[in-house]
Amino acid sequence: MVNALRILVPDVASELKQRGLTLATAESCTGGGLSYWLTSISGSSDWFERGYVTYSNTAKMEMLDVKKATLDQWGAVSEQTAREMAEGALRNSGTDLGIAITGIAGPDGGSTEKPVGTVWIAWSRRNQETITELNLFSGDRQAIRLAAMATALERLLELVK
Repeated sequence: MVNALRILVPDVASELKQRGLTLATAESCTGGGLSYWLTSISGSSDWFERGYVTYSNTAKMEMLDVKKATLDQWGAVSEQTAREMAEGALRNSGTDLGIAITGIAGPDGGSTEKPVGTVWIAWSRRNQETITELNLFSGDRQAIRLAAMATALERLLELVK
């Protein structure tokens, strides 16, 4: 998966720069890993605006305007929360695009309803409908986090093109 990220990041950078688009990230289970990968290449300041690492529910509410009612009803790992995270990142950063990742990377924290590897990803684009996707990744904590980041970038490329 690391090799996938090494390929995807320059592709994302090229597409965003070519189209004059800017990006913000909102991360929970990846803990800032996506922002790290995106800023690992020179020139990322041309298109990467900021990253929000919102590991706690309080951070999601304070930094991204995720509603307490959403977290209470659906939980932090849900389509609704991912949507509000992506839309909050977009709105609060003033960027063209937002990506949100929230999930259960394990090895603990899973349940029958939401097992380890459950990850919701959302992509928001100014003046367009937010897209959400449920994923069930396998492997250890690192593999799940890397798969979530790679999937987020793969879909971002599709959205931008």
